[in-house]
Amino acid sequence: MRTRILAVLAGFLLLASMGIYALGRGAFGSHEGPGEITSVPIPAGVIERRATKNAEAAPGGTAKQILFGDLHVHTTFSSDAFVMSLPLVSGEGAHPPADACDFARFCSALDFWSINDHAESLTPEHWRETIESIRQCNAVASPDDPDVTAFLGWEWSQDGTTAKNHFGHKNVVLRDLDDAGIFARPIASAHPGGGDIVDVPPLARAGLALLLRDQRTMDFARFLHETSTVPPCASGVPVRDLSASCKETTETPRDLFAKLDDWDFESIVIPHGTSWGNTSPPGSTWDAQIGPTNNDPNRQTLVEVYSGHGSSEEYRDFLDVEIDQNGDEVCPAPRSGLAGYLPNCWRAGQIILDRCLASGEETDECEQRALVARQNHVAGSKTGFRTVQGTSVQDWLDSGQCRDCFLPAFDYRPRMSAQYMLVRKNFEGDAPVATRMGFIASSDNHTARPGTGYKELNRSEMTESKGTRADAPDLLNNENPPVPCSVSLDEQPQVPFATRDVERMSSFFTTGGLVAVHATGRGRSEIWHGLKRREVYGTSGDRILLWFDLLTNQGDVLPMGSEVLLHETPRFRVRAVGALDQKPGCPDFAVDALGDERLYDLCRNECYHPADERKQITRIEVVRMRPQVRDDEPIRQLIEDPWLTVPCEGAPDGCVAEFHDPDFVASARDAIYYVRAIQEPSPAVNGGALRCTYDSDGNCISLDPCHGEDEKTDYQDDCLSDVEERAWSSPIWVDQPVSVGLERTAG
Repeated sequence: MRTRILAVLAGFLLLASMGIYALGRGAFGSHEGPGEITSVPIPAGVIERRATKNAEAAPGGTAKQILFGDLHVHTTFSSDAFVMSLPLVSGEGAHPPADACDFARFCSALDFWSINDHAESLTPEHWRETIESIRQCNAVASPDDPDVTAFLGWEWSQDGTTAKNHFGHKNVVLRDLDDAGIFARPIASAHPGGGDIVDVPPLARAGLALLLRDQRTMDFARFLHETSTVPPCASGVPVRDLSASCKETTETPRDLFAKLDDWDFESIVIPHGTSWGNTSPPGSTWDAQIGPTNNDPNRQTLVEVYSGHGSSEEYRDFLDVEIDQNGDEVCPAPRSGLAGYLPNCWRAGQIILDRCLASGEETDECEQRALVARQNHVAGSKTGFRTVQGTSVQDWLDSGQCRDCFLPAFDYRPRMSAQYMLVRKNFEGDAPVATRMGFIASSDNHTARPGTGYKELNRSEMTESKGTRADAPDLLNNENPPVPCSVSLDEQPQVPFATRDVERMSSFFTTGGLVAVHATGRGRSEIWHGLKRREVYGTSGDRILLWFDLLTNQGDVLPMGSEVLLHETPRFRVRAVGALDQKPGCPDFAVDALGDERLYDLCRNECYHPADERKQITRIEVVRMRPQVRDDEPIRQLIEDPWLTVPCEGAPDGCVAEFHDPDFVASARDAIYYVRAIQEPSPAVNGGALRCTYDSDGNCISLDPCHGEDEKTDYQDDCLSDVEERAWSSPIWVDQPVSVGLERTAG
């Protein structure tokens, strides 16, 4: 079967090279438009009741309200989202920008959201349609007192081929919606290795569309043709002098920030998914983005510490690859225990060793093959798993994963974590430089569903977990039999879609998080000001209420996100209140507005539908960090996590605590503080990730991955496991009067 499929595909490519593909737009499916937005707002009474419920839980004297949003949403205008919509992977079909607007308004009942399709696949036509759709979404309600505020934006999606040229993905969010404040075109990333997010040649994907012969894949072929025919913008030309119909790209964050400066529009740049090994090569680190070269402290003020792709908050000192005395990358040894780590490359060697011994070869020969397998995996970087053919998910155990992190990103890269970024400094200039960003969370959803974490249901629709159709060709190169030797990537067959470890990843996708902002009102300007001053926090999906303030002897109250120069012992106050329980189904206003068919298509008949009771906060964890004072100061020693744990009695009205740092003055160094509010355990989609069974030494010995034993899975299983949902405050930076590090005043 596989031979026949590849032969047909090769035949199509031959015809394409002879000019058949040049038939262009008329030869394939339909252009995907922006869809139609439901022109009914949320009733004012619903918004008032929501605000009242939150205000009842707030500390006395609080003038600001907490608003919840999602600043990371993709529609099928993104090429990877389009792939996920195909019947080939059991996709649902088109989910354009109009779906995101209706979902945010009626399914997840958000206060604000932004659209962030990948700029690399946004054509000029789709960019114009995106702008119009976001404007229509906002026009449904009064701009003075909106039910939902929609922001325009895009994603700059850079995947490095090595740790040295990797910078990662960043969302660019714009404040304004009038012509005078909107970019003529989004700015895309120029990938170091070339290509787009879906690393398959366009002709091969078009051939696959013809091979499978269904309308949606034909539409995809047209989509690919549209994206491939956009000409690149000329280099060295001011942004306003470029054509609106060209594709503008940059290779580095420095170049991106330069173009944003050239436009001079209000924008925020938000790095995300930083520790996710699917996009970050082994050995990746924040270092190149700390300091003036590839950072913009005026725009890059927030970092996404959690999304539906997992958490990137916590630092661990394990290494996914080491550098030997010759400067070459080598495979590190594993660490035992529940806080240990099994490198992917090491597991690759063990798989080959076991196979070799089972085949009857001598031990010395098998150990040599294991060494080669480890080095082949290292050389393969993100796609090293392909150097061991014929493996199952179970073969890899929990290699590459952070065992003791909260819902970690897949193939965890700890030196790209938020904690590492905050304590690491750049010592290359006259004075050390640090990076300071507030914490948010969002969904990174690819089916136009902002804020999917309101209920832990419908894994295949509300997360990125997808599986190939039972009758699909072997696009992941799984049909190779197990062999007792490793192969290099050069020896691997070039199979479409096999550049991502998608089967293991499917156990790590969650319903995603939310960003919460303390704002003086519901309007666009008030939300924007809250984001800019970093008075924000993230949650793992539940609408936990959180306040975190520094109290000065002068009577000032400085909220999360603040920077202060302090001469005294810092004192803090934190208050956290659990999220409201959810009733089944959807509220009447959502049913009436959407109708039965659209309610099911978008919400799966389950909406944000709060009851009156709240979940309980069980404890508050305080993290204290001290930024480096010298380049070789070990990062692990600078992060105290948790530094302090405050148990909560579980009262439904929340938890309040005050604490101080008696060591601050005597330490003679700057400090960073943030808090986590931990909620009582509750079931969550993919909450157990690979669901390891551990031996007495704390090592994973078997798995129960979410997609089941075979590769043709029922992806409707929600794979629920209990987790402690949580909220992360933005940090508060407290500097010494004569700082040995970064000298800054209150922000």
